[in-house]
Amino acid sequence: MELYLRYLEKFEQEEGEESPVGLLMCAEGNYEQIELLQLDKSGIRVAEYITELPPKEILQNKLHRLIEMERKNVENRLDD
Repeated sequence: MELYLRYLEKFEQEEGEESPVGLLMCAEGNYEQIELLQLDKSGIRVAEYITELPPKEILQNKLHRLIEMERKNVENRLDD
């Protein structure tokens, strides 16, 4: 995907356009590995999808975990 995004950036991007973004859709994600790969610096985003809703408690826990993770990301960016 990195190669494809750089190709688009070099040969297809028109003046005034933002850099292209790639999106990987995963049924399950390992956030530690994703963080180590630093895909955000490459314009590649990773999204997790679900095919059916989990029980309410699991969904709430996941939502709280994601909110906390993003809160830390924002704090880290502010510290840089």
